[in-house]
Amino acid sequence: MQIFVDADACPVVDIVETIAEKYNIPTTLLCDTNHVLYSDYSDVIVVGAGADAVDYKLISICYKDDVVVSQDYGFAAMALGKGAHAIHQSGKWYTNENIDQMLMERHLNKKARRGSHKNHIKGPKKRTEEDDKRFARSFEKLVLMVQAKEGGHDGTV
Repeated sequence: MQIFVDADACPVVDIVETIAEKYNIPTTLLCDTNHVLYSDYSDVIVVGAGADAVDYKLISICYKDDVVVSQDYGFAAMALGKGAHAIHQSGKWYTNENIDQMLMERHLNKKARRGSHKNHIKGPKKRTEEDDKRFARSFEKLVLMVQAKEGGHDGTV
């Protein structure tokens, strides 16, 4: 198992790294040239700026039973298709059971926004400490579940 993070403007990178280090899981942060990151724990891959450049790179390097962190539903669907596990920065797990509905809701919301002629849409509400705690609990639970499925293998040789 490895952990991959779509790290462009991702508010949970520190939480992911803390938990990954606790369980000695190799972690890779991916970002584009507009969001260059540095890490003492994770590998960092910087890809060229461009629509979905990080997603395309990430999907090419993740495999079955890897864990990916992303807020992009479309990317999460592709990761699930490869047998990876995906989690949103809110802590919600993307699953084969919920991804279709999430993609449909995203499509309908986008369609409604286009039809409303509103140019300014409120962004997400400010992240709270409780949001971080919720993500940490959910992420650690996912990591432990994948490790148990793998028979406890922690990525070391």
